[in-house]
Amino acid sequence: MDRAQKEKVVEELGQIFESSGVVVVSHYEGLTVAEMQDLRAQMREAGGSVRVAKNRLAKIALEGKPCEGIADLMTGMTVLSFSDDPVAAAKVAEAYAKANDKFVILGGAMGETALDPAGVKAVAAMPSREELIASIVGCIAAPAANIAGAIGAPASNIASILSTIEEKAEAA
Repeated sequence: MDRAQKEKVVEELGQIFESSGVVVVSHYEGLTVAEMQDLRAQMREAGGSVRVAKNRLAKIALEGKPCEGIADLMTGMTVLSFSDDPVAAAKVAEAYAKANDKFVILGGAMGETALDPAGVKAVAAMPSREELIASIVGCIAAPAANIAGAIGAPASNIASILSTIEEKAEAA
């Protein structure tokens, strides 16, 4: 890899560290190509990405970034999992680590906050952006549904009373 390629990689990694909602750093020593492809597919499905980069270049890219504290995690065979959604990459990485002993989460960063493995686990336990939006919509829609039901109920009661009176009038 020549100097221009290295500079390009450092620039790409810098953008990842700045713009991602969460970055998870993990060891992947011993994973087969198929297992790595499976991780990439799961991450892509959740809206995230996986990137393997040289630790020296990642440390250079971290200089001056808000999540600079995770530079200490860049030792050995490391892989970066990241997503714009602050929860997606952590959820996929945590689930994959449970299923595969060779994939070990070292920590990560969420904005300026450096995370240890327990922190990544806590982030993974949080509801995703879509789940939060769904629960908020449910909270907003529930009162409206109750009001509509309350408004519609008297009309249906009046209609049933009128039909009963009509039936009695016809019978008499």
